[in-house]
Amino acid sequence: MSTDVRTSRSADPLADGWLRPRGPRSGYRADAWVAVALAGGTALSLTLTRSAGIMDDSPAWLAVLWVALIALPLAARRRFPEIVALSVAVVFGVFGSIGLTDALFSSICLYVAIYSVGAWSHHRAVARWTRLGIIAGMFIWLFWSLIEQANQATTIPEMSREGFFSPYAAFGLLQVLLNLVYFWAAFYFGDAAWNAARRSAALEARTQELAAERERTAMQAVTLERLRIARELHDVVAHHVSVMGVQAGAARRILSRDPVGAGRAIGVIEVSARTAVEELRTMLGALRADDADCDAARPTHQSTSTRGVDQLAELARENTDAGLNVRHQVIGDPREVPGTIGLSLYRIAQEALTNTRKHAGAGATADLRLRYETDAVEVEITDTGRGAHARSVPAGAGAGAAGGLGHQGMRERVAAVGGTLVLANRPRGGYLVRARVPLAGASAPSTPDGLLPMTEQAAE
Repeated sequence: MSTDVRTSRSADPLADGWLRPRGPRSGYRADAWVAVALAGGTALSLTLTRSAGIMDDSPAWLAVLWVALIALPLAARRRFPEIVALSVAVVFGVFGSIGLTDALFSSICLYVAIYSVGAWSHHRAVARWTRLGIIAGMFIWLFWSLIEQANQATTIPEMSREGFFSPYAAFGLLQVLLNLVYFWAAFYFGDAAWNAARRSAALEARTQELAAERERTAMQAVTLERLRIARELHDVVAHHVSVMGVQAGAARRILSRDPVGAGRAIGVIEVSARTAVEELRTMLGALRADDADCDAARPTHQSTSTRGVDQLAELARENTDAGLNVRHQVIGDPREVPGTIGLSLYRIAQEALTNTRKHAGAGATADLRLRYETDAVEVEITDTGRGAHARSVPAGAGAGAAGGLGHQGMRERVAAVGGTLVLANRPRGGYLVRARVPLAGASAPSTPDGLLPMTEQAAE
């Protein structure tokens, strides 16, 4: 493919600098065959015209030269349209002036040459002025020929020259009208071909852009799905491994003096391990599924996880069995919560209770509250531990810095469902996590980073 083809395809077809592609090599071959066919037609037409005695006899070599110069240059009309048009126009005028021409195919060759300038030229201003110059020259030559023949009684002697609107004047006017139509058609249809090619290129470019956009959207959907599952894996592993670690430590300490209590702790470890394996199998199965089965292609209320706000009571019991006393409350009239929102709230509560077990200290308790409001659902986790500043957070860093990737996961989950998140120390000690998500299209204010200001007003 030539350089000009690649350049024209890389430019915006709707921009001023667009260049029409020359086309494949087969197009050049087609132009060559058209030129040869027109040369054959011109030779036949010239032979018949000479045989009919319409024009004076000329040397055979001059006739061959005329046929070659009027038709064969059209083989290069796609690559050098201006040069071809000028050369054909000069040959048409010069040989016509000496009486060596035919009545049909030479006009077709000139038409094709002028048309090709409008259809293929890469320089639109040059193309316009080249065609206008050729047309102006042809009309000057036509008027000169009509005036010259008007003073020659031997030329078309049957037509009278007498009177203002003589038969010869009518003949001259007819020639002018025919040439006006002829040159207008060559000019107009050349530009029409160029504009049609531009529209076709624009449509092709937009089609390619849409295809690329669909591909990017599909890739983004896969990436987002993998990120979502990665967050799920983090929450599942962090929660259940934390429970198993706490229970294993407790079982080790009491194994000799309280075998029954150690057995209960080991039972909790078994349940946590089984639950973790089940959830991991569910999420990994989604990873292996076809694109048609991915959550990205499902409605937003569906999820690969069966966890939601209805399982918060079970989550509270699991943490209580693991050694953290959690009190669960439901405030307001329960209502249906979309699966994506329910899963996000469940994972936020799970992460918050996991952090409480890790950092709140011995003897801490927690409250898990689920609030149903008229236009939103809210989950709130508070504990009686040592607060965020006891969790290895530099002074002045704020609650948003506490928890590392766990808190970042909370922010991402809340942002994904259009909610707000509060992370703050409680004035009477302990820590607060509150996630609120609008329902039924209601909106909630948020700060630029997706968190409400963590002031004491957010705490109890």
